[in-house]
Amino acid sequence: MDWLTPEIMSAFFQVLMIDIVLAGDNAIVVGLAAAGLPKEQRGKVIIVGIAAATVLRIVFALMTTQLLQIVGLLFAGGILLLWVSWKMWRELREGHAHEEAAAKAALDKADGTVDDPATHVAPEAPRKTFKQACIQIVLADVSMSLDNVLAVAGAARDHPNVLIIGLVLSVAFMGLAATFIASLLSKHRWIAYVGLLIIVYVSLAMMYEGSLDLMAYYESRGG
Repeated sequence: MDWLTPEIMSAFFQVLMIDIVLAGDNAIVVGLAAAGLPKEQRGKVIIVGIAAATVLRIVFALMTTQLLQIVGLLFAGGILLLWVSWKMWRELREGHAHEEAAAKAALDKADGTVDDPATHVAPEAPRKTFKQACIQIVLADVSMSLDNVLAVAGAARDHPNVLIIGLVLSVAFMGLAATFIASLLSKHRWIAYVGLLIIVYVSLAMMYEGSLDLMAYYESRGG
């Protein structure tokens, strides 16, 4: 079958790992924002966060073709992903044990029916409001959803079918399995490292291709 070529399968694997790692990272961000709220509000803000991320991924996915036609966006997206990679690398190196415990506790025990370690992580920190948590999550979701869509598009740029599958998986992972993926990444750190390496590779490829697009654009304008 034509679509089962090594090149396409490689692109699909890259897209799959990007979707898994960024969905888990997004879920942890949602959990961290929810951890600062009273127990009775955590479930609501987690639903808001995951719903916002899902909707934003759908919106950005529908705009992917138009986004990639903007001269310079591919290069800028590569730089943005490189920054995301650096941030993820720092998080993996430092562990962030307390923050991840708070995020996981908020995601898994939002109903407050069991003892919640998130309440013991930073007792001196001031409580945030439900509105503040929602704003924090939505702002993070905008950035991370755009990162996800650009990364998938960068990895599968020459393979439209892989691009479509990758964007569908991105929405599905965020909407249906974000909490599970966050837990999976917490237990099996090597998955996050593999995903990180792929994101670095994709970001460098996007910067390279984006620079070629920029040079071609300026040459076409007689620059």
